[in-house]
Amino acid sequence: MGGVFVRKKHDLISKMTLEEKASLCSGLDFWHTKNIKRLGIPSVMMTDGPHGLRKQTGDSDQVELGKSVPATCFPTASALAATWNRELIYQVGEALGEECRQEKVGVILGPGANIKRSPLCGRNFEYFSEDPFLSGEIAKSHIQGVQSQGIGTSLKHFAVNNQEYRRMTIDALVDQRALHEIYLRGFEIAVKGAQPWTVMGAYNRVNGTYCCESPFLLKETLKESWGFEGIVVSDWGALNEKVMSLRAGMDLEMPGTDNGHDRILADAFRSGELDEEVLDRAVERILEMVFKAEKTLAEDTTYDQEAHHALARKAAGEGAVLLKNEARILPLEKGSSVALLGAFARSPRYQGAGSSLINPSRLDTLYREMVKIAGEEAISYAPGYPLKGNKVKENLIRQAVETAKEADMVVIHAGLPDIFEVEGIDREHLRLPESHNRLIEEVASACSRVVVVLSNGSPVEMSWLDDVQAVLEGYLGGQAGAGGVADILYGIVNPSGKLAETFPVRLEDTPAYHYYPGGPKTVEYRESVYVGYRFYDTVGKEVLFPFGHGLSYTTFAYNDMELSQSSIGPEELLTVSVKVRNTGDLLGKEVVQLYIAPESPTAFRPKAELKGFEKVSLQPGEEKEVLFTLDGRDFAFYNTGIGDWQVESGRYMILVGASSRDVRQSGEVEVESRTHDLPIPRQDRLPAYADFPEDGRIASSDFEDLIQRSLPPNTFQGREEYTINTPVSDMKNSFIGRQLGQMMRKQVQQMVEEDPESPNARMMEAFVKEAPLRAMMTFDDQMNRGMVEGLLMMIKGKFFRGLIRFLKNR
Repeated sequence: MGGVFVRKKHDLISKMTLEEKASLCSGLDFWHTKNIKRLGIPSVMMTDGPHGLRKQTGDSDQVELGKSVPATCFPTASALAATWNRELIYQVGEALGEECRQEKVGVILGPGANIKRSPLCGRNFEYFSEDPFLSGEIAKSHIQGVQSQGIGTSLKHFAVNNQEYRRMTIDALVDQRALHEIYLRGFEIAVKGAQPWTVMGAYNRVNGTYCCESPFLLKETLKESWGFEGIVVSDWGALNEKVMSLRAGMDLEMPGTDNGHDRILADAFRSGELDEEVLDRAVERILEMVFKAEKTLAEDTTYDQEAHHALARKAAGEGAVLLKNEARILPLEKGSSVALLGAFARSPRYQGAGSSLINPSRLDTLYREMVKIAGEEAISYAPGYPLKGNKVKENLIRQAVETAKEADMVVIHAGLPDIFEVEGIDREHLRLPESHNRLIEEVASACSRVVVVLSNGSPVEMSWLDDVQAVLEGYLGGQAGAGGVADILYGIVNPSGKLAETFPVRLEDTPAYHYYPGGPKTVEYRESVYVGYRFYDTVGKEVLFPFGHGLSYTTFAYNDMELSQSSIGPEELLTVSVKVRNTGDLLGKEVVQLYIAPESPTAFRPKAELKGFEKVSLQPGEEKEVLFTLDGRDFAFYNTGIGDWQVESGRYMILVGASSRDVRQSGEVEVESRTHDLPIPRQDRLPAYADFPEDGRIASSDFEDLIQRSLPPNTFQGREEYTINTPVSDMKNSFIGRQLGQMMRKQVQQMVEEDPESPNARMMEAFVKEAPLRAMMTFDDQMNRGMVEGLLMMIKGKFFRGLIRFLKNR
């Protein structure tokens, strides 16, 4: 079958005109690839994900965020990662694939595998972890599940897309150690382990080059080094230079607009600027994806909505993390009276805002789910705070306190309103709304049995932590998230979630605090490899809750850890075994985590790094042996001198436990490397990074030594610097620039037919504020490349020449 298909592709390509080949390398509209009817090449639909299917209804020529078909809204990535359960993530992927098949969608855009560099990133709810190994493993399972259904995925956003501020133009300055060890590693694991049908190139630049034009990222790393076999697709509107991007390894530009790029590409081949073989390879990959999807979608199928809702509830329950449970106040007794406080209990916060906004097939609330379990007479309710805004309403708090005083137990449902976590906008702080904090503080001062349930997509500060008895982090649990939380509160489900990110005490403690989000032109990754727990644990920084933390209603004992050998040489594997016993009286699941810690490295290294995890289910008294296999790569760092991974000979500690700071068993192994004689370059062993400072401050000179270059200017010096990639808002010293900004604002407002203060409206407002000039080609189907270049000339003061170019291309 494979040989027949290869011949079919080559036969089709041989019959195409140059213009037809070029046309296939860009989309038909916002959501479809181009078809060629005379050759029987179909069009395939791609839609937003990643935690549900956002298939837009209506016009495919533009994006309409508020209009999509009903679909199962599964927990967002932050909650799915907290399950640490590869099998469960695979099942969620399967379900997503089934829904795509019913809706005739060939590729779902996700998962997102970007690292959580800072808890402020406005899109962190859509990403898995601060750790690349965990992120890569979860992404791999997600992709495998979806693609088991014959539906494609799009691993995104490749790469170093770790903030929303100026995401379409910002230049991430990152050293090669951090780039390979932190920001590329998760993508590498997912690509090698699952072969997603597509990988999505990010908007931003990395070390001066746009991701969608980077031969290093797309060709050398993704395709040649990792062996990626699918297509590289641009993020929507991310492509700048069509010819340069195709040469770099980009295959498909999305969305499809009449921007003139097809003609530019065809002309480049006619002139000899590009070899036609480059185009043929891109077309071949696109055809393979299109025909795979066509084969799957030829069969009409339906999915079981009830089964998918039940799976969403299971995932939400397993992704919720019990952070604190003083005096075992949880689980609740069904016979006790409970005051349920907080407007979220009846109007849930269950997903993020932006392109991933799912129209749920149904929606549970915590109030109704608790009533189903305990009975209506057992649950009293008061809103406690207004759903919108940050203002404290004293009458609501008084009512909540009085309600709480009449009950045996208090459950406060708090968190971040949807306006706090929006694609395109980073958070400014880690605080809950003042109305939520005040409610918790006032009730906790009046009552002694208080449980706080949180709904948020990323870490928050908890000034009231010492005053409450239990905290359950529910994350953004999707349409069945409330049911998953209710199951845990009443002990129907034993909590087993573990944090996939560190919760800092305060924002100022985070390693990127002094350099995030940077701008207006660059952002400096001065913390290098010291991201998340790699920083906190290395410098001994106090945290609210450590990476990997999560409590259970039962207890677990770790015993009899063994290493297969005390020393290993090149190419040898190390097997680590440990026995884990459920020492409590309830069925429970434990996430067994393995970390590697080099004892005396020459290269600067974090104190310890996650290299393995397994989730095991244990009956009371049951014991299981957990096995891990480690190879040379697990002990390696990226040597910038040789441009490859190197294992440094020496002694390494093997740490096994329940979190990065809860080590239960340890051992040591002597590792001998075949590359131990290779020199370690100065930038890999800089004193400033060997002992990373607790305050996170790194001198500019040290950072320049690390990245092996001088820091580029971070501000615009004048209109002579303007290009089509310059944000329109930065051209406001030009009359035409100001007019264009107003025009773009009106166009974007038409896409959001709702409250101007809604999350989606705020996202689009941020887009207009930061969008580069080239974005006009994406959101105005009357605008092409020549017209935009004419506008740029006028903005730069060459008015008449620019006007002529604009009119000539109109």
